[in-house]
Amino acid sequence: NPNRSLEQHAQQLPPGRALDLAAGECRNAVWLASQGWSVEAVDFSRLALEKGQRLAQSRQVAERIHLVTADLDSYIPAEQAFDLVTLVYLQLPWQELAPILMRAAQAVAPGGTLLLIAHHPHNLTHGHGGPRHTEVLYTEEQVAALLAPELRIERAERLQRPVHTA
Repeated sequence: NPNRSLEQHAQQLPPGRALDLAAGECRNAVWLASQGWSVEAVDFSRLALEKGQRLAQSRQVAERIHLVTADLDSYIPAEQAFDLVTLVYLQLPWQELAPILMRAAQAVAPGGTLLLIAHHPHNLTHGHGGPRHTEVLYTEEQVAALLAPELRIERAERLQRPVHTA
């Protein structure tokens, strides 16, 4: 299944071209493809992408997904080429993350959407799961300040989501 927040936000958008950065095993990319999106899924792990390819084939959407094995530290997406750019739980130190976020913002087509979902520093004391290292946590204010010159920020907020524990 896709990330619930991604699913909730992407359902409101008309399908087009999507870029899924840090795609992992492609659960979000496969879901987007099943909704009519053409998806470029990028991850450094060839094995994760191979697993994603099998998932895409089993869901009969493999022709809608282009897999790219690349390290996001050096990957440069096409500029202004994607209607939706997603980064879901890419938790890196800010100095490593900031250039990746800038390239992600530059990949958004006019009128497109950048959807970033991440663990917030508040999660350390009021959350469940996620990274326990403050250096890989960041705030909506940090992201908005970085990206405001590149994008029109419509929403930059801390969300709370229910977590079911057994």
